[in-house]
Amino acid sequence: METALLLKKYNVAVPRYTSYPTVPYWDNEKFNVYDWEKTVGKTYSDYKKEGISLYIHLPFCESLCTYCGCNTRITKNHNVEQPYIEALIKEWEMYVSVLGEMPKIKEIHLGGGTPTFFSAENLEVLISVILQNAELTKDAELSFEAHPANTTLKHLKILNTLGFNRLSLGIQDFDPKVQFLINRFQTPEQVAKVTEEARGIGYTSINFDLIYGLPGQTLFGLSDTIKTAILMKPDRIAFYSYAHVPWLKPGQRHYTEKDIPIGENKFALYQLGRHLLAEAGYEDVGMDHFALNSDSLFQAMVEQKLHRNFMGYTSQHTHLLIGLGVSAISDSWTAFAQNPKTVESYLDKIQRGILPVEKGHLLSEEDLGIRRHILNIMCREHTSYHKGIPDEIQARLKPLLSDKLITINEKEIKITSIGKSFLRNVCMAFDEKLWEKQPKTQLFSSSI
Repeated sequence: METALLLKKYNVAVPRYTSYPTVPYWDNEKFNVYDWEKTVGKTYSDYKKEGISLYIHLPFCESLCTYCGCNTRITKNHNVEQPYIEALIKEWEMYVSVLGEMPKIKEIHLGGGTPTFFSAENLEVLISVILQNAELTKDAELSFEAHPANTTLKHLKILNTLGFNRLSLGIQDFDPKVQFLINRFQTPEQVAKVTEEARGIGYTSINFDLIYGLPGQTLFGLSDTIKTAILMKPDRIAFYSYAHVPWLKPGQRHYTEKDIPIGENKFALYQLGRHLLAEAGYEDVGMDHFALNSDSLFQAMVEQKLHRNFMGYTSQHTHLLIGLGVSAISDSWTAFAQNPKTVESYLDKIQRGILPVEKGHLLSEEDLGIRRHILNIMCREHTSYHKGIPDEIQARLKPLLSDKLITINEKEIKITSIGKSFLRNVCMAFDEKLWEKQPKTQLFSSSI
């Protein structure tokens, strides 16, 4: 079947699979903070030598990017910085108490929101205090997301001094019409300046975020954006599909469905982007991520060491991920936990000395088995069953097999080169929660 027909056939609502079970299928009723703390302590004890991952959510932005699906708080009042940082530090101290000792940290990622909304000095306080109660592993990767329009040389220097070696710049599109519709403004000159300064300081990996399917986007405009980005030679490029979910994110009602490329038009944008990236030497790592073959993400893929967590693809595999801040999600491997989604509720729990966990899921043995298969498909492009592939899984995979997205033998399922564009669709075949209970309302964005 032609690629265009496959794209049309498999362009259905699909989870993004940053976890299994996916968040809408968490069993919150069986979850409690006591059990969560127990799983954190046990996983830390079992995998202490490998180190832990730390995600810190910094939700504040000065203006609303209307396309954005992240948990944000819009304000120009920078007095919010200090109390929020104090709360993050208290939350970290609570987790250190649960762990019972100073842990080794293998990975830190600052996400948001706009982490560079915070002053360089306040970020220095936050990371310095965290590292007083921890030790970085020798191969630690520290990264932060940044807005090209407000990232200063001081941000770059201070964070690099603290050990940050990776930077992710949110660009999305350079087309002025698209920027107006999504209320996200930065020039190629600003991006080039931050990129050059970061490299000069010693950052070893720089990622650009680009999105296809944005309102007002055209083939010509996207081509220009990607070619401009490629000239700056970022080590990685995340080429995401725009997720139109106005029922969850009212800011997306700033434009109408008429402004959004759909169907064949969106498929054409996707194919163009992939072609230009491949032509420029960017390897398809999987699920919207591309990297030069000199980058650690590509090397991890080749060495079958790639991992995926709530932060996306990473070359750092840890069994324990602790999320700090409003809406942050933690993963103890056998359980997930999410913090409150409002700043007020988060700060209230911290002030009362309560670990700010609002909901979560304790994984069953079946969940853990399925999670392994889904991670294998996303990160290694194959998975296997010791006792043979179950009949119901084979039945669900049959259409993908006939469309040559996968190959199957008695025990193993492999992704083909064509199938790499449809990893999320393949993962659906293993998702027992989804098959047991089909959503009655739209929960997920389309796969392409």
